[in-house]
Amino acid sequence: MSLMTALIILVTVLVTTFISGIFGMAGGIIFMGVLAALLPVATAMIVHGTIQIFSNGYRAFLWRRHINWTIFGRYALGSLVAVGLLFALSWRPGHQVVYLMLGLTTTLVWLPKRVVDLDIQKRFQAEGAGFVVQALNTVAGVAGPLLDLFFVRTDMTRHQIVATKAVTQVLAHFVKVVFWSVPVIMAAGAGALPPAWLILAAIPLSMLGTTLGGKVLERMTDVNFKRGMKYLVTVIGAVMLMKAAGWL
Repeated sequence: MSLMTALIILVTVLVTTFISGIFGMAGGIIFMGVLAALLPVATAMIVHGTIQIFSNGYRAFLWRRHINWTIFGRYALGSLVAVGLLFALSWRPGHQVVYLMLGLTTTLVWLPKRVVDLDIQKRFQAEGAGFVVQALNTVAGVAGPLLDLFFVRTDMTRHQIVATKAVTQVLAHFVKVVFWSVPVIMAAGAGALPPAWLILAAIPLSMLGTTLGGKVLERMTDVNFKRGMKYLVTVIGAVMLMKAAGWL
């Protein structure tokens, strides 16, 4: 990995964790798009997942008193089913498919309530979210917009949404790292994994970005939070679809 590539990744870590610190999402999908442009898919997935574990973990720690552990437990049950299925199928997509899935996922935030009435607090919806979000996050790298569909129509506060989503994403990214690391290690050994120094350098930057984003979150209202989330994700999705089509 060149020094310039590493610098781009580290700057992107700071910027995207700041965005995620505000909205609890969106930063991850931008980060995945940048990594997919710079690195092989497997390496991008491992780097993204490892850094996201730390950034989401730190965000969950900052807002720990707002985490809804009941929802997380139900989410984890659905996630376990998805994990078993994914390892059984062992399918891993290429660059263009990743961009396409990332772009299409972002359109979900605009589905009207009468078409998809999702609320993670309702019966069986947390389990369903765990299954579909874990599956998409593992093969596409990010599933924030899909997860957001289950939260945006709840009566939870912005703090509860950010905190609970963060802890679910720690689980989702941990599974993703294992899923993509196993074949790399089996094929080329542990030396083929991304350099440890890159991850170590990214961790404090992710914590800084998360902290700064949290300060902005404190100044927002719940209404502005949910509205801003939808428009930001839409712009990101348009960029991903253009990359999938080869226009960027």
